[in-house]
Amino acid sequence: MNRLPEIGSSLANVMVAAPSEDQLLADAAEQIRYSFAADECDIFLGDKVSLTLRASTGNPDMVGRVRQGSGAGLAGAATSQNRPLIIPEALSDKDAYRRVPWEKLDHQSALVVPMPEDSAPLGAVVVYRKEKWAISDHDVLKLVRLAAELSTGLRIYRAAFEAGSQANRLGVLSEVTKTLTDSPYLEEILQLLVTLTARRFNYKVVTVRLLDEKRQELVLRATQANNRAYQNKRAIKLGESIAGRAIQTGEIVVVEDVQASDEYIGHDLAEEQGLRSMACIPLLIGGKAVGVLSCYTGEVREFAEDEIAALETLANQAAVMIEHAKLQVRNTLMQEMHHRVKNNLQQIASLLRLQLRQSHYKNIAEALNDSLSRILAIAAVHELLSRDDLDHVSVKSIAETLGHHMQQSLLMPAKQILFSVGGDEVYLNTNQATQVALILNEMISNAVEHGVENRRDGEIHINIEENGQEVGLWVSNNGDPLPEGFDPTGGQLGLQIIRSLAGALGGKFVISDRLGWTVCEVKFSRQLAE
Repeated sequence: MNRLPEIGSSLANVMVAAPSEDQLLADAAEQIRYSFAADECDIFLGDKVSLTLRASTGNPDMVGRVRQGSGAGLAGAATSQNRPLIIPEALSDKDAYRRVPWEKLDHQSALVVPMPEDSAPLGAVVVYRKEKWAISDHDVLKLVRLAAELSTGLRIYRAAFEAGSQANRLGVLSEVTKTLTDSPYLEEILQLLVTLTARRFNYKVVTVRLLDEKRQELVLRATQANNRAYQNKRAIKLGESIAGRAIQTGEIVVVEDVQASDEYIGHDLAEEQGLRSMACIPLLIGGKAVGVLSCYTGEVREFAEDEIAALETLANQAAVMIEHAKLQVRNTLMQEMHHRVKNNLQQIASLLRLQLRQSHYKNIAEALNDSLSRILAIAAVHELLSRDDLDHVSVKSIAETLGHHMQQSLLMPAKQILFSVGGDEVYLNTNQATQVALILNEMISNAVEHGVENRRDGEIHINIEENGQEVGLWVSNNGDPLPEGFDPTGGQLGLQIIRSLAGALGGKFVISDRLGWTVCEVKFSRQLAE
């Protein structure tokens, strides 16, 4: 939709209609270009040190990405001399006015006027034509008037925005706090926090990372950014990057421009998302940091003192709500634990009934060992539930626990079997985690009993992979290959259990020999947290 006013409307009308500073500048550039019947118009803003391209009718993709030093380029020359620059022809002269590489050389003429400010020019307006232009005094005076009108309008817009922001911040805090209080669920609280903060404070992106104390990492738990690559940003170690430093020191960190910061991790995503200034606020409870709230703007700007104070208050309130939600989750889990135990006991009873139908056991001890390993697999999930992040369990931790149990209980001391666990850090809700624990138990037991049973040494590798919402589990061993004519759909109890549980997860199970290794593979889709 064309937001520009009808022909003859003033620049002021364009600025009044703008919903944001970026849109104000973009609309002003288009209106100025139109009023001069020019080919392009650029608007630069900055200070005595540098200028940044903030609007361009010909190169909109370069907006916010072009920064040039004082005196460089046409805009730099006009602002450093604080006077209009008239170039009726021969604009392609590379040596003139310290031209910068990004400026096009296919324009023949240009008129450049600094935007007035009390002490120094606020920026500059550059109007280009591809043909020679007999620039008149009227043209110069017209652009001087428009630049002054833009400068005044921009100052008024910023003052009004700041005044409105200050007046609304208490209201914003009240609204966000009330909304967060209404939700008892951790994930919902985090998502509401980033969404409301971004919308009401007019931020480009807001994220929340929570501290994983066991791994000493900050894990991204919520963002309102739609970019999938941004949503999948890796965990940050304490002390690493800006967020890691903020939580380690417990102090607010403000960065003028993340794209120019050597400390910031992820410059490519910052450029892709158009992120510039950043404020990192630690989430503190009793002086202890539990996470960090990161707020990004779409332009390079300062964070006002009252803005930082408002964010700090919001972060502290959010931290309390996050801990309260965790306590509520734990209380709910305790109330429902007897239901989980009952369901798991019924599952064990079903497994024992399946074992009763099997006749391959050599003695009672062998049958009891099978039962014991399955009961311990379920117990491992509940043990992890008591110390992991409440509503989800680490698959790697399950695999490590089961591998350690197998080494301690099923392998003879003389055997040298190496267990390794690798891959992605995947978390599942407790329902899926229990089923995955039983699947991994059967796959590892199968590798021990049938793969390396007749060997003194060998390797068993457990690997976890996450691809979007799909989770893959692999248990491989370099022991005896599958027997000739092996039927994976046969009656072996362990394989029956794997197939049944994989089906219950909506997944599939495959076992095969690959490059001298026997590989058990299960793939399924991850469910949302309970």
